[in-house]
Amino acid sequence: MSLHIETIYEIIPFVAAGFFAQLIDGALGMAFGVISSTILVAIVGVNPKQASASIHLVELFTTGASGISHALHKNVDWKLFASLAIPGVIGGVLGAYVLSSIDAKVAKPFVMTYLACIGVYLLYRAIHFDDKKEFAKAKVTAPLGLLGGFLDAAGGGGWGPVVTSNLLIQNTD
Repeated sequence: MSLHIETIYEIIPFVAAGFFAQLIDGALGMAFGVISSTILVAIVGVNPKQASASIHLVELFTTGASGISHALHKNVDWKLFASLAIPGVIGGVLGAYVLSSIDAKVAKPFVMTYLACIGVYLLYRAIHFDDKKEFAKAKVTAPLGLLGGFLDAAGGGGWGPVVTSNLLIQNTD
């Protein structure tokens, strides 16, 4: 399927996918990429490369607005941000390179398996969440940023579920 849209009606599945994904992301604080990528690849039929590129373009605005809001409300640990950002960018570039270097028919089963595993993991974490844990500083950040960036770019989503969930496992404040 091409992302070439000829009529206004052809954009409806993309708007619906984005609306549903942003609704979930707004409630959880993560999973826009995972939800929208799953919908676009599995239901709408977009190939993983186009889905990933489209999602990341949209995320410039959605996560950009969220990031600005958090920064304005002084809700950002800038040291943690710096320790995740550089490895995350490197991982993202590597993930995008890998995804763009392989055939979409080869990538699709791997991307769908990855997205399904992330979805199951998110449900598990939601069911077993312990809100009484004491928080500490993150111990593992650079490898986490690298892996999160790679999986997010290669899978069309996953930074939040991989990085945020791992920071929660580390009891990060």
